[in-house]
Amino acid sequence: MKKIALAILLSLIIPAALFAADKSITVGVTPFPHKDIMVIVKDLLKKEGYDLNIKEFTDYVTPNTALAEGSLDANFFQHVPYLENTNKEKKLDLVWVAKVHIEPLGLYSNKIKKLNELKNGAQIAIPNDATNCARALRLLEKNGLIKVKAGELVTARDITDNPKKIKIREIEAAQLPRTLPDVDASVINTNFAVEAKLIPAKDAIIIEGKDSPYANVIAVRAADKNSPAVKALVKAANSPEVKKFIETELVPKGIVPAF
Repeated sequence: MKKIALAILLSLIIPAALFAADKSITVGVTPFPHKDIMVIVKDLLKKEGYDLNIKEFTDYVTPNTALAEGSLDANFFQHVPYLENTNKEKKLDLVWVAKVHIEPLGLYSNKIKKLNELKNGAQIAIPNDATNCARALRLLEKNGLIKVKAGELVTARDITDNPKKIKIREIEAAQLPRTLPDVDASVINTNFAVEAKLIPAKDAIIIEGKDSPYANVIAVRAADKNSPAVKALVKAANSPEVKKFIETELVPKGIVPAF
């Protein structure tokens, strides 16, 4: 009789535990603005019965590894080309499920105020990861500093014309603000620029336009893309409340909504 009672009790407890697990979502983010946006999303998901756990990372590598290995349910820190390149390089099966915002890449300097002040032989630091490296070079090309051969993941070796003999230094993205005292200018991602107390709309000498294809996305494992939890996360991330937050709080800092 005791065994029967125990079996009944377990039959009630186990599904309840599974349901509780299903209602918990762990998302990996980088600090600004991803964490800020996820705080808004957390409140929205709470109304839908989901508990959003926000786990902060300070690099661009670990969040995808953690997602692939299962310690995260989703991540929010990267743009589509970076995700696609990571999938290819590391043979991961991650997909994006929602475009949220665009962080324009900008050129910053402690030494010059205008682009025409760059001297011959000037040093410019750019991100060293494949997609942001190419993105930085295209920004410099668009503004007439260099010319780069056709292709997606171009590097400094693909520069075909460099009239000012600019020296390109490839540095880890998170470290770029620290290079400003040592180089003539640095191409910095908006999130790292803001962390360094730079204001993109004010301090960037040149900056990507709103037509940038590098929207920041929420990524998940391909097998989970149609799960109820992921659908709830997408709905919250692309909600009117999040759009209003981006437009009122983040647009002045150079960040624009992508939905």
